[in-house]
Amino acid sequence: MYGAILGDIIGSRFEFDRGGKTKDFELLTVEDNFTDDSVMTVAVAEALLDAGKDASVKEIEAACIRAMQKWGGLYPHAGYGGRFRIWLKDNDPKPYGSFGNGSAMRVSAAGWLHDSLERTREVARATANVTHNHPEGIKGAECTAAVIYMARNGASKEEIADYVVKEFGYDFSESLEEMRKRHEHVESCQDSLPKALRSFMDGISYEDVVRNAVSLGGDTDTLAAIAGAMAEAFFGIPASLTAECLLRINPDIREVVQRFDAAIGRVDEDEDEEYEENRPLVETLQNLMAEQDKEKRVDAYLAFLNALAKRATDGGRVPVPFEDVNNAFSGNFDPDQVQPGDTIRTEAQVKLKMDTMRDPEGNLWLPLFTDMDELHKGQTANVIMPVYIYDVLEFGLNGEDLSGVVVNPFDKPFTMTKEMLKSFLEDYKAWAEKMGIKIPTSFEG
Repeated sequence: MYGAILGDIIGSRFEFDRGGKTKDFELLTVEDNFTDDSVMTVAVAEALLDAGKDASVKEIEAACIRAMQKWGGLYPHAGYGGRFRIWLKDNDPKPYGSFGNGSAMRVSAAGWLHDSLERTREVARATANVTHNHPEGIKGAECTAAVIYMARNGASKEEIADYVVKEFGYDFSESLEEMRKRHEHVESCQDSLPKALRSFMDGISYEDVVRNAVSLGGDTDTLAAIAGAMAEAFFGIPASLTAECLLRINPDIREVVQRFDAAIGRVDEDEDEEYEENRPLVETLQNLMAEQDKEKRVDAYLAFLNALAKRATDGGRVPVPFEDVNNAFSGNFDPDQVQPGDTIRTEAQVKLKMDTMRDPEGNLWLPLFTDMDELHKGQTANVIMPVYIYDVLEFGLNGEDLSGVVVNPFDKPFTMTKEMLKSFLEDYKAWAEKMGIKIPTSFEG
């Protein structure tokens, strides 16, 4: 769902041709916010989770009506269309034959939750039927969910394109440049699906796909939501972008997103065993964040620093998400089939960099996650490696563009500015030298 929600957020400020139909724009700014596309994406996800994987079509439809009206009531001014606004308040809501692109932009959860393409399409039909029961509205939802299903299960773009043309008949043979020239603000599935598909097919990363969609102009938030949902399943999303997404959605929406992550297996309880010894660090941090008394907070802060120093001395490591800079891993292996100790060979040299995140003021921070549970609250990176705590702190201090380190950023974040890091590391290294302790690190000097 990150792909759809983040696409909506990025595209929101360019709707109605406010972006100059170009790929060259600042990806995220303080102006960006979620719209009705994200609200209804979350509503459908909640409905499918509540109904269960084996629910009947009628049960899915009933759950969608309940959830969509509930979330529409929670966010009544998110930007819904006229007929849909009436439907949201109707005591006996009925489908109204719409072929608008809303059926496609909200369906992404269906592409992730089921074990067959046939079932995926059946569920997608059910989510559309409650409002967009025109054949084109249903087709748009089915196509989007089918692409997501195929992409997350390793299908190539060629295989996906062949299936889409054969099953749904969409013609997306025009180039993006040709589409830009003739594009108008049209909110139908017939118009939006070919554009979203072309944006996805031409993209080389999640970000590139979204930039393609936004560059077409018109209904940019919905185009980017649909194309972004497809791109997430094919490319994945850097942790820095999922972090940006979570920073821009409200806690009730975030709760559904995290529940969805757990349902599709993005959170693995067993994988956290390596970081179990970080528990004292977690506990001292929790005590620090809960302390309100100023004097006691100083003591709590010192306790946290002591725990941090002890874990660093003991060779403690934390999970760090990395960005696959040159997409060396894309399409080379199935992450679900890789076992500890396996050797992975890629066609290109792998270039990785630590994921970073920006706060609402635009400052760049290096995240430090104490365990996998904290990391999974806000990222979906497929390259995650254990890194010594000392190394993360050093990187946070020495990173040219960084403001410092933010510990567990997705719950109650604690920031360690460069001044704080400098003071801590100088004292720690002086103590280690005096005691004759060699600090565990991956680097010398």
